Amino acid sequence: MTTDRGPDGAEGKRVVAAMSGGVDSAVAAALLVEAGWEVIGVTMLLLPPGEPFAARSCCSLEAAEEARQMAAGLGITHYVLDLRDAFREAVIEPFCREYHVGRTPNPCILCNRHVKFEALWERAQALRASYIATGHYVRVEFDEAASRWTLQRAVDRDKDQSYVLYTLTQEQLARTLMPMGGLTKAQARRKAATLGLRAARRPESQDICFVSNDDYRGYLRRMLGGMMQPGPIIHVDGRTLGEHEGLAHYTIGQRKRLGLAIGRPLYVVGLDVRRNAVIVGQSADLLAARVLVGGVNMVSLSDLEGEVRLSGQLRYRMQAAPCRIQKTDEKLAAVFDTPQRAITPGQAAVFYAGDRVACGGTIEAADRAG
Repeated sequence: MTTDRGPDGAEGKRVVAAMSGGVDSAVAAALLVEAGWEVIGVTMLLLPPGEPFAARSCCSLEAAEEARQMAAGLGITHYVLDLRDAFREAVIEPFCREYHVGRTPNPCILCNRHVKFEALWERAQALRASYIATGHYVRVEFDEAASRWTLQRAVDRDKDQSYVLYTLTQEQLARTLMPMGGLTKAQARRKAATLGLRAARRPESQDICFVSNDDYRGYLRRMLGGMMQPGPIIHVDGRTLGEHEGLAHYTIGQRKRLGLAIGRPLYVVGLDVRRNAVIVGQSADLLAARVLVGGVNMVSLSDLEGEVRLSGQLRYRMQAAPCRIQKTDEKLAAVFDTPQRAITPGQAAVFYAGDRVACGGTIEAADRAG
């Protein structure tokens, strides 16, 4: 377990464990059972029926059946919760809207915030549970000196998911158990094999459950349809070089599928919604030092006073880089010691003090000013 919390008394020993049918959530539930918790397994049905990706997803009927069998093997009750409406409203629709206005969202963050730690908690309360638990690789601990719950990177840095959980509030951290934070993926598979769980051999699920084969273009064409209008591709020097297929098809840093042949590589360096234009430039044009962040959630830190040195992570799979940040008018301004590449509005900026998530928010803009 990643915290010192344990079942205490009749009212505090029941936990609802999210079970996706995969190895991580199965082992998390097993660890809780071994620790003496009264565990209720729950699988969230999130995807609409008939979609081509549903059979392979962690949120499908097939996954629910896998989770049911695993729960039976652990001797725990299992339920399937129909959260498809909540998932559509909180994740799929914002995902499409953000791409339509030239931003690149992270749907896993939306899902964690609005579905796994809000909608699921409402159902857990109906089951009279005191906690919820997930198979995320992250550690939750209480800082006695600061009187504050902290969110920390997992022991297995390759599996660490703290970046996509930065939206968790103090209230949510206080009632959430994360048993996997102290394990490596290899240890989790060995544990599952020891328990005879089928999940021990199950491959990793895809990152975004509702986009089949990473075909974002096809998915957005189907969802947005006529909302995507062609427009100009403009070089940073002002020249019009061609025509794009709709802003939703492009993201900052993109090099392929631009349809341009000018003898040297070009990259998407900006999306101008007002002109419906894709802005392209050289690799150096992707570098920026200053980032403006909105929608801030303070996690391990209760607030920021003056300028603070932290490390900032601007994408899920990237190394955090040293920076100085300052809070102004409920936003964060972060200036990195070294300019960062392809900073993308709509993505999350998560700031760390060592292994702890200090705070985070959504990238609104970036520029070269340091």
